[in-house]
Order: sequence, then structure tokens, then C-alpha cells
Amino acid sequence: EMRPEIVLFGDSITAQSFRSGGWGSALADAYSRKADVVVRGYGGYNTRWALFLLHHIFPLGSSSPPVATTIFFGANDAALKGRTSDRQHVPVEEYTDNVRKIVQHLKKCSPTMLIVLITPPPIDEAGRQSYAESIYGEKAMKEPERTNETTGVYAQHCVVLAEELGL
Repeated sequence: EMRPEIVLFGDSITAQSFRSGGWGSALADAYSRKADVVVRGYGGYNTRWALFLLHHIFPLGSSSPPVATTIFFGANDAALKGRTSDRQHVPVEEYTDNVRKIVQHLKKCSPTMLIVLITPPPIDEAGRQSYAESIYGEKAMKEPERTNETTGVYAQHCVVLAEELGL
């Protein structure tokens, strides 16, 4: 018999959520007798690219849509323009709009689905810099490609959108 599914939809943070001590494996453990936790994490993806996956991962008219879905994007959208991760950047208004479109699609798949929006997390700015230096040495970028200040703006928009949509 089909077990209820909880889908984790997001970028590499979601893709890696089943690593040792990860939040995905903790969810799978918590729901082990009740539901299957399915990971749909796409490393490097932003919300613009995520829209192309929607119908593939969440087909309309499915007889067994997920009972719950987490949407965890924004870390890549918040990459700064003109820096090394420039191509991942999505302006915050478009990010918000894209997340809204994802939610609307999921609601079409199942009006009763529990949808959880997760804000992009804080950046370990010093850690990212020393990691880059350990790999690239002197060639390491001097300016960060992600900052807490910018990511915080995206996180705030995510929170406001969740409130607006009653999520």
C-alpha cells in the first residue's frame, strides 16, 4: 500500500540533508512508521531553475500527491551580482514571486498538502573565506559571493510570504 510521502524540495542544502546528522535523515527517522521522506534536492539551483522541475516532480492530477513538502531555496538566489556565483543570482522580488508560483502549483496538486517554507540560512562568512583560501590560495576571491546581510533580506521576504500565504 502507498505510504504518505513528505517531499523535501530545494538546493544542495536539501540534497545533502541525508548526510550523517542531517535534517532530512532526522525527519525520516521521526516519521519512519508514518511516511516516506523523499529528497528532491538540486545542487546549485535557484528558484528560477526550480520552476522548470515543478511539473516533473509534482505532476498535476497525481493520485497520490505528497502530504507535505518543504521548499528550501534562496541561498543561491541571494548570491551577489558580479561575483563568482553571479549566474545563480535571482533578484529578491523574482525570488519571492517564484516561491509563490511553487506554492500555487503545490496547492493545485493538493489543496490539503502541508507546505513549509524554509528561509535561506545564515552564511559562515569567515568559514567560506578560509575554505576558499585553503583551495585557491592567493587566487581566492577577496570579496565574498554571499553575505549574511543580503541573505537576510531574502529570508525576511520568505517569512513575509509565508505569513501572506498562511503557511
